[in-house]
Amino acid sequence: MKKFALSTAAALCALALSGTAHAGNAEGKLQIKLLATGVLPDGKVSAVKNDTAGLVASGAVTNTTANDNVVPTIAIEYFFSPNISVETICCVTAHHVSISSGALKGNVAVDDVKIIPATFTAKYHLPLGAIKPYVGVGPTLFLVISDKPSALVKTVGVTRTKMSSELGVAVQAGADIALGNGYSVSLDAKKYWVSTTATFYAPAVAGGVALQTRHKLDPWVLSAGVAYRF
Repeated sequence: MKKFALSTAAALCALALSGTAHAGNAEGKLQIKLLATGVLPDGKVSAVKNDTAGLVASGAVTNTTANDNVVPTIAIEYFFSPNISVETICCVTAHHVSISSGALKGNVAVDDVKIIPATFTAKYHLPLGAIKPYVGVGPTLFLVISDKPSALVKTVGVTRTKMSSELGVAVQAGADIALGNGYSVSLDAKKYWVSTTATFYAPAVAGGVALQTRHKLDPWVLSAGVAYRF
């Protein structure tokens, strides 16, 4: 799926560049959106890389989940033509990772996780009067700017956690519904494919790493708000 999405992104970007010849766009080339965005990640463990402390082997932790969050989002979109645009979004979303199965089920493992899901998509629009549906695809960088061990994992000697920043891909679909005078209502849904590696550092164990696991985040990101095009 990632390979297909990346190939589609390349094709749409090529269309965007070819679309620069269509200069006549009475609606304006720049659109700014103010959105409320729900970030719905998965967070499950896809691989165990290091289990020095025996937390997985003992059955204390066998899987995890990340909580949902709603955040304000700004999106900036440039139209090369009425049909082709590129868009980037900006927000900071906060989460915690909880143990979803195992003897320690229900406890938080990683706290205060803050992520910037920097995303760039090429979009194709279908102008159908006041309602303009679109699809898009492009790369994303999930930039983890903070995380810390929970009170629970500190009790087993963990002093620091680190969730890796990762590249991934996103596809999107949505619609802009014109209100007049450049304003519209915007509805958008994105599906991401991106993972992270969570490392739990404990100086007392051999090698200094108590546990290292690979997690699928793969969130749905759902947005609604207002847009202005000029």
